[in-house]
Amino acid sequence: MKSTKKTLALIGNPNSGKSSLFNALTGLHQKISNYPGVTVDKKVGRISLSSGDEVEIIDFPGIYSLYPNSSDERVVVETLTDPDSPNYPDAIIYVAASQELEKHFLLASQIKDLGIPMVFCLTMTDLKEAHGVSYDAQHLEDYLGVSVVEVSTMKSINIDGLKYKLIDLIKQVASPTRAYTTRSEAERKAIEAVDQVVTQRSAYASLLVAHHHDWLQHLQAADRMHIASSLNGLDFQRTRLQIDETMSRFNDFAPVIRKAEHRSKTEDVTLTDRIDHIITHRVFGPLIFLAIMLFVFQAIFSFAEAPMGWIEEGFASISGAVSALLPGGWFTNLITEGIIAGLGGVLVFIPQIVILFTLIALLEESGYMSRAVFMFDGLMQRFGLNGRSMVALISSGACAIPAIMSTRTIANWKERLTTIMVAPLISCSARIPVYAVLIGFVVPAQDIGIFNLQGLAFMGLYLLGIAAALLSALVFKFVLKSDDPSFLMMELPQYKRPIWTNVVLTVKEKVWTFVIEAGRVILIISIVLWFLASYGPGEKMQQAAASTQLQLEQGSIEASEADFLEASARLEASYAGHLGKLIEPVIQPMGFDWKMGIALITSFAAREVFVGTMATIYSVGQDDEDVTTLREKMAAERNPLTGGPRYDVATALSLLLFYVFAMQCMSTLAVTRRETKSWKWPLVQFVFMTALAFGSSVIAYQLLA
Repeated sequence: MKSTKKTLALIGNPNSGKSSLFNALTGLHQKISNYPGVTVDKKVGRISLSSGDEVEIIDFPGIYSLYPNSSDERVVVETLTDPDSPNYPDAIIYVAASQELEKHFLLASQIKDLGIPMVFCLTMTDLKEAHGVSYDAQHLEDYLGVSVVEVSTMKSINIDGLKYKLIDLIKQVASPTRAYTTRSEAERKAIEAVDQVVTQRSAYASLLVAHHHDWLQHLQAADRMHIASSLNGLDFQRTRLQIDETMSRFNDFAPVIRKAEHRSKTEDVTLTDRIDHIITHRVFGPLIFLAIMLFVFQAIFSFAEAPMGWIEEGFASISGAVSALLPGGWFTNLITEGIIAGLGGVLVFIPQIVILFTLIALLEESGYMSRAVFMFDGLMQRFGLNGRSMVALISSGACAIPAIMSTRTIANWKERLTTIMVAPLISCSARIPVYAVLIGFVVPAQDIGIFNLQGLAFMGLYLLGIAAALLSALVFKFVLKSDDPSFLMMELPQYKRPIWTNVVLTVKEKVWTFVIEAGRVILIISIVLWFLASYGPGEKMQQAAASTQLQLEQGSIEASEADFLEASARLEASYAGHLGKLIEPVIQPMGFDWKMGIALITSFAAREVFVGTMATIYSVGQDDEDVTTLREKMAAERNPLTGGPRYDVATALSLLLFYVFAMQCMSTLAVTRRETKSWKWPLVQFVFMTALAFGSSVIAYQLLA
């Protein structure tokens, strides 16, 4: 049931300035959760009015009409047709951009028909002079029967005036209003049929239930069947009636808006039009987008490197300080190697997340991102993706974690899920150390003209990941079932200066979500992996330590090598080592032995751990300068069955293909779980990527061995 606290709903079209107004009203007093039963974000904030009242504001997803096309839009209709919902508003702040007001009046008139108290808020009024358009607020008030308030979130104009209007708004009582359309006989009978089953607060709400009864979750199954049965006897053709209603509303309010509109100047070609002529050009548009995305990728890859290093060094220092402070033993190791290392594994991604979402927020705020979606939607649709998928796929080249989080801008559930599922196939920066170690076994260090063969192979691995992502998306296009129509309907907003408050709040939300939601899963898995790699059957672990000590006493090894040799022996004797030997029969068709099996297990923490694990196994240092030494030791390793190199072309290529395709990253799985609100899709993602990696590795090894 609803609480006694008054609830206001922010409702409006996408790009109407709704989120900016939400931030201006609530500031830092907001939180993110989810609507029940769906993976749609619910943004809730609170404000204190000068009357002493504290109200809760819900920023509903953007919607063009109460006849929705996506899961985000359905949330609005679901709530507004369920008076018992805890999210059902006591009043509504309807948000409309002051430019091209006619687009926003369709939904406004529908909302008004629901009888919920409403104030009509005109945003972006600071752009009136630039566009030479203003409106007679009194004329609009007379038509809608509500207060009209003009605000600018960019320049913080009249925000207090809006809050003052809210004092009276929350005191109003919901009441039916005049219908803005003439209802047909079929619609009137449909309303009567719904009213016999469920109680609604207006005739129009009952009509919406009649249109959407087959998917409204708040209806009981018996009620849904009763409504469907009643409508079968009527000439209730939903699509035709929805079109008729929409056209009737436009015919009703279009003359009112034209009468209320005042233009101080006429400009056939606006600045936005002139910019769009270049930005959305068939040739220059994609090139500009790719240049911007290249900058985004480089920013994530390069700019984040230093702060990520600081975070890693900071946690290493903390770990060292704790080790020095606490006595040696399992508890200290749990704190330093499990918990602190796990926290470091979470927080180290924050610089990448901050950089990516700062840049995306700037592009969104400026109005550019809508153009990018428009340009690439047709191409991406062929693969079952969305225009916004381009940003996620390109960003995955740096890290799949912020890329997957960026898919929240994709409204269509199927396209968003497909993007999430295939994004990790794009080679990320964590794979670079693996490629650096293995590629030398496959391709000789030779030049062909100005090109280096190993460099070309490196690029080929990236192209292979891109091809796999697109082809996998094409498969998901036909495998995933969705009732949501897949088409592009969006408004291209005017270009404007970003509001930095919005950018900061967006980045804060993304970072907090990752740290709290995904971080918990990452930390738990980190501790589990630490335990597997640090402990094993007691007798074997003791033997590993004793064997190293004996070799040191006999002088067969140097003191500088003892730590690495003991770590190698302990890792082999650990539960991770036993698991590596246990899975050896499974991975043998790929050309892998138990040592590689250990690396596969431990590198699930992060792909780049493969190098550190192999360094431990072969008893070399784990610094960057020891990569050459590691490659030399791996090259010297012999295959006991053939006597040839353990890391021949077939085995090295098999390993490379495995790491191109495999889901060897628990952090990515944790974020997938967070974004899909289910373990089902991370499991599917893990299985399909592992199967792809296993199959390609087996084929490569068996053909070349």
